Amino acid sequence: MSTLERNQYLRSIEIKRDKIPSFSAYPFCLPVVKHLTKLEFDSKVTFIVGENGSGKSTLLEAIAVAYGFNAEGGTKNFSFATNDTHSKLHNYIKLIKGIISPKDGFFLRAESFYNLATDIDELDKEPCDAPKVIDSYGGRSLHKQSHGESFFSLFMNRFGGHGLYILDEPEAALSPSRQMAMLSRIHQLVNRSSQFIISTHSPIIMAYPKATIYEIKEDILKVTYEDTDNYQIMKSFMNNRDKMLNILMEE
Repeated sequence: MSTLERNQYLRSIEIKRDKIPSFSAYPFCLPVVKHLTKLEFDSKVTFIVGENGSGKSTLLEAIAVAYGFNAEGGTKNFSFATNDTHSKLHNYIKLIKGIISPKDGFFLRAESFYNLATDIDELDKEPCDAPKVIDSYGGRSLHKQSHGESFFSLFMNRFGGHGLYILDEPEAALSPSRQMAMLSRIHQLVNRSSQFIISTHSPIIMAYPKATIYEIKEDILKVTYEDTDNYQIMKSFMNNRDKMLNILMEE
């Protein structure tokens, strides 16, 4: 076992394929599940990319829930539930953990971040002598910031290092410049013994050096940054903007 493998908080996952009742039913019919047996996390940063509906968010949710995080996001201490809509995939995932346990952790899912912010505000209404929960997020209600500001405040204040951070489409609220700033923050946290598993559509975020990238199509394959559809499509559009626009706007 390499030094990196020993220091990974989550080394890999395995799908309990023999336990799955039917691959024609949701979520087992998703491309990410149908052909997946094992997924290795052999870098400090792992990206899972793919088209809408490919199942990357469902997979991240299952990994997070199997690890003990709340299905709607947050740390392991959050237990709020606005909608019981998460899949049962976590019951069919085996986690292969590293020797060392993380001291910190967070599951961010863009679609339910509003609910997380609301729960923090509600928790801080309770009379308590302990520090307020929002103090760990920058001290200002996430609802009193723009969507992008609240996301960035989370990255800068709540993530402390020595942690496992599972992020589902973190670019959803971030401008390109903030996405680049997020890359810098990820690097700071990697240097503080952190591990990231991220689903994204952003060619900026997935450019993190030496990251592992898995792309979901009919199968899930390890690819280089330049071979991802996200990179190829963005590069083609930026280099041939007028031609692409003419094609897209043909009547």
